[in-house]
Amino acid sequence: MAIINSLTAQQLDFSKVKKIEHQLDDVMEIIDTAELKTKLKEVEQEFLQDPNEINKVRLGIIYHETALNLSFFTKKEYKGYAKKSFDQLSSLFNSQTTTKELLPFIASYRASALSLVAAETKKLKLVGEAFTLFNDAVNKYADISYLPEFLRGSVAENLPWFFFSKRKYAKQDFQLIINKQEKKANFANWKVMSFTYWAWANQHRGKKYRNQALTYLDKAIKLDPDYKAGRKRAEELKLKLEK
Repeated sequence: MAIINSLTAQQLDFSKVKKIEHQLDDVMEIIDTAELKTKLKEVEQEFLQDPNEINKVRLGIIYHETALNLSFFTKKEYKGYAKKSFDQLSSLFNSQTTTKELLPFIASYRASALSLVAAETKKLKLVGEAFTLFNDAVNKYADISYLPEFLRGSVAENLPWFFFSKRKYAKQDFQLIINKQEKKANFANWKVMSFTYWAWANQHRGKKYRNQALTYLDKAIKLDPDYKAGRKRAEELKLKLEK
């Protein structure tokens, strides 16, 4: 394993991580499939014209988004993108020349991509391997980036019931992100927090948490006026909880 992969959040520059986040934001968490298809072509073209480091990461992430939002709804056209994402990000992860502030993004999406490979290939052992990668990313980078916990929680909440030992992360991770956001207002952006507030409420539907869940759903809705993040799901869940 390259020395660079042993770096932890304490050795990274938060301002540089946030600057990189802005460079990657337009390829992360794309829920509009028409927008995603356009962005995929755009990012692939950018990479062909200039295969620099940031464009390599952007390509790996857009492949992840394609696998997540398109591959499971088509028979052939978008199959294999999870593996393409994992391979692309793994080459960066294993390179000793990779800019260290890119690692929170690379490590997190690499783990998530492997979980998508598991879903597409039905190889359940890969789920365990993905969570090993997630846990490593969380241990090293969760103090400086929301991504390790956000993506681990997002994968965990969609696992079948028999992965109960891993499903626990869904409740845990979104709460941790909220805690950090309350301490540092720029820890995560509006898009991530909209998804996070909805996800927290979705994991806490019982009467005991009803008031807090509704408060978070209102926040998810307010943060997302143009339905680019968690608003639609938040509105639907709010209706169910208010009945």
